[in-house]
Parts: sequence; C-alpha cells; structure tokens
Amino acid sequence: MLITEILSRNARLYGDDISLIEINPELQEKREITWREFELIEPNPTAEFRREMTWREFDEKANRFANLLLNRGVKKGYKVAILLMNCLEWLPIYFGVLKTGALAVPLNYRYAAEEIKYCLELAEADALVFGPEFIDRVEMICDQIPKVELSFFVGEGCPSFAESYEQLTADRSALDPQITLGEDDNAAIYFSSGTTGFPKAILHNHLSLVSSCYTEQNHHGQMREDNFLCIPPLYHTGAKMHWFGSLLAGSKAVLLRGVKPQWILKAVSEENVTIVWLLVPWAQDILDAIERGDVKLENYKLDQWRLMHIGAQPVPPSLINRWKKYFPNHLYDTNYGLSESIGPGCVHLGTENIHKVGAIGKPGYNWEAMIADESGCPVSQGEVGELVVKGPGIMKCYYNDPEATAAVLKDNWLFTGDMARMDEDGFIYLVDRKKDVIISGGENLYPVQIEDFLRGHNLIKDVAVIGLPDQRLGEIAAAIIELKQGCKCTEGEIMEFCSSLPRYKRPRRIIFNEVPRNPTGKIEKPLLRNKYCGGSVVVAQTQS
Repeated sequence: MLITEILSRNARLYGDDISLIEINPELQEKREITWREFELIEPNPTAEFRREMTWREFDEKANRFANLLLNRGVKKGYKVAILLMNCLEWLPIYFGVLKTGALAVPLNYRYAAEEIKYCLELAEADALVFGPEFIDRVEMICDQIPKVELSFFVGEGCPSFAESYEQLTADRSALDPQITLGEDDNAAIYFSSGTTGFPKAILHNHLSLVSSCYTEQNHHGQMREDNFLCIPPLYHTGAKMHWFGSLLAGSKAVLLRGVKPQWILKAVSEENVTIVWLLVPWAQDILDAIERGDVKLENYKLDQWRLMHIGAQPVPPSLINRWKKYFPNHLYDTNYGLSESIGPGCVHLGTENIHKVGAIGKPGYNWEAMIADESGCPVSQGEVGELVVKGPGIMKCYYNDPEATAAVLKDNWLFTGDMARMDEDGFIYLVDRKKDVIISGGENLYPVQIEDFLRGHNLIKDVAVIGLPDQRLGEIAAAIIELKQGCKCTEGEIMEFCSSLPRYKRPRRIIFNEVPRNPTGKIEKPLLRNKYCGGSVVVAQTQS
C-alpha cells in the first residue's frame, strides 16, 4: 500500500474525523482571545489562526489538485516544486502531486531567490506552488526559469505571474484520478541541508516513502487516539516522515507555526496532544522558560502528553536529565536519519533505552547499520569509523549526479559522512561529521564531544566547536558559546570548567556569540567557519 492509498483509506474509514489542525499563535496574540472564540466570530480562512480539516477533505483537496495538474499537462515523471510555510494546504498539495505520478519537490523556505532558482534548475522542475511569503523572491527569478511553465499561488492577492490555487481547484473533480503507481516509481526530490555546501537533489521512490510510515509507527506506536504536534518545516524529510506514523494510524496532527515555549505548551494543552517532536534548542527553551518562571506547568493540561522525542542532531544527556526532572512520566526517544535515508528512523534509541541517552541507538525497524573504515569494512567494537546504513528508505541517487552518488552509495550501503562508534551492547554513538573533524597537532578532535561537555555548564544555552587555522598546530578548537538569557560568564570561567577535559581536547579559543542553526536544528558550521576563519574577531585564547 503506497502512501497515496493510505490517505484514500483514511478518507473511507475516518472521513469525518479531523486529520490536520493548523495553529498560528501570532494571530491569536494580536487579538487576545481564545482560538475557538476567534474561529466563531471571524471565520475568514485567510485570517484564522486555527483551521482544521477532516480526512475526507484532505483526500478531496489532494484529488482536486491532482486533477488540475493532469488537466494542465502534468504527467508521470514531471516535477512539481512546493515553496510554502507550514500550513493546512501543504500536505494536500504534496499528496495531489504524488497522485498524478509526478514528483514532489519541497523547497526550503529560507532559500534566497538565487537558491530557489538553483534548486528548481537542479531538479528540472516543471511547476511551482508558492505562498505569499515568497512573492518577491519568485518574481525576481520567474523570467529566468523557462522550464517552470506552471506557477500556482496559495493565498489571497495572487500576483500577475501566477495563477490562484484556490480558484482553480474549487471546481475540479474530487475523485481520485486513478493513476497507476508502483513502489519503484519515482516519488520525490528532497534537498540536502547544505551544511557542507550547495544542496544536493535527493531522489526517492514510493517504496522509500511508505517504508518510513511503518518504521515510524513501529518506533513510536501511534494509535488512532494520538495527536502529533508537528513544529519543524514540512519541506524537510524529518517532520513529514514522523507525521507519516500518524498517517498510517489515521490519527490527527497539529501544525504549529511558531516555537515559543508558551505556544508549544498551549498547543499541547488545548489540542490534547500526546506526541511532540522537538529539536534540541526548542527543548532547551522550554526548560529555560520553566526555570525562569516564564511558564508555569500547572497552568497547562499536560497529563495526556506521553512521548517527547528529538532528532536531527546529537542530544546531550544533561538535557534529558533536566527534562525528566520536570516531565518524569514522559517516554523519551531520539532518532537519527538523513534526507538520503528518508529522514528519521534508520537508527533510533527506543523508549526502553533511556539509560543509554547520549547514544543515537541501534538500527531502526527494517534497517541495518555498521561502523566502517575507509575501505568499507567493519571496524572493531569501540573504534571510530563512518556510520553506514542499509534499508528500504535509501535514496535512489543524487539526481543527475552520478559521481556524488557513487561516493556515498556502495553495494546498497549509504555512507552517511558521520563518524561514530559502537559500544559493547550494540548502541551507536555519533562522534562527529567526517568533514568537521579537527586535526590539531596530529590529534583528531571531534567537536561533538567537546560540545556535549560544554553543554553541561549551567550558563550555556548552546555551543558550536569549529577548527581555526593555527601556524604551529595546523588547527585549534574554537568554541562559539551562546549563553542563556540574562546570564554572564567570562572566558576564564569557561576554561576553568574545561580543566577536567584532557588538555588536547580543551578549546583554545572562546567566542561568545549566537550559535546559528538551520530550520532542522543543525548547526551551520560553514557559516561559522566563513565568519571566524580569516575575519577579525575578539576572542579569548588559551596558552598552548
């Protein structure tokens, strides 16, 4: 059963039940009334901060868009790019594209105009769906992308260079177009996060998508009565593939447009949310807000919240220890994945293994994993090597890039570029990105290990460690440290804290500044290297 068929099944079985809810807290705060009051007194869909949709409406909207695309000449194998903020229209549009046999091509909403153009050309997109936040960026490039012959606009005030999605789908057939699809058919092109340069186009088939449904539900046990709070951007595999567990279960989900701790807790409370996926900074912000007294847990209905899980980055054990202090009854899990392995789940900790917090876990449901040396052979237990994975969610290739594909796909194993080690119980621990390893005086330094140590300091909110050029040692470790709100700390205090680290692992420079992260929570280390490797910056430097 493909994911398009799962949606149609849900429409048949649970047609009148709510599938998706969109909440925009910024609109609520402007009006200072409750979500449901506003829905009653001002039902304008372009202004509502709470909208919802049943499974039947979801499927019908997908069918209407699919029939519009087919009518406009979109065929199996075409590519339709999606450039939208999280909204109620996002997933029906995605499924509408899939139902035609075309490929969905989600785009990062942070892309500048030139990056949008680059990705549209790389994916050879034939059509583009975009929202009001992107009018200026799309207008800048619309004359430079001749292959994109169709442009659909979602929202009010449709620009002259596009057509209105709402108007064109309103009178289309709500019946499934019945395009024959198979597991081997191409389904979607996603883009790598670009943490090591320009993004690559990652091609997945329908087997990849449907396999992630079963992996996710196996890991987190979604049931019909569950409600999943989705905060990360839907263009990324992580958010969507976690939601795929809800799709398979026929359970509802909330799309929250905002990451403030108060907004997250209010959504959990008022929407009866049971599962929340957070990134490390958001979990950190919630805990900080509790400890500052900005939020009081007794003001929220949280007893039904059963699972908090984190993905996209290594999770410091100190964070989970703090979390369990305030949420002792929560199940906790962490998930590891890449866009090349269809998002989360190729490795996961498991809620029963909280004693192993700090590890990313063991191979996920239907996945294999090993730690390999440069030749692709397994290393000895405890040794550091490259994490490689194999499973049904592996990408077909980097689109139109056979050289890059051959570098990471070998005998059906995906070489992730992440350095890791495995303990005596078979649990995998990330050490660092292969390209982020710092070689200082002949010693390999793994920034993640230093970052995890520094996060144990009670004044540090976030930290990133990068290598800076050094004439004598080749490279030295520099720690960019973001302090918690209202806190002060000196370089000397940080270095005193680091005195328990082996001398060669201690950062040689301390830089107090914000730590930039992309929308999926990954530290933007290329940005930091560009900023600090060669530019002048005021830092503290320790003795060699």
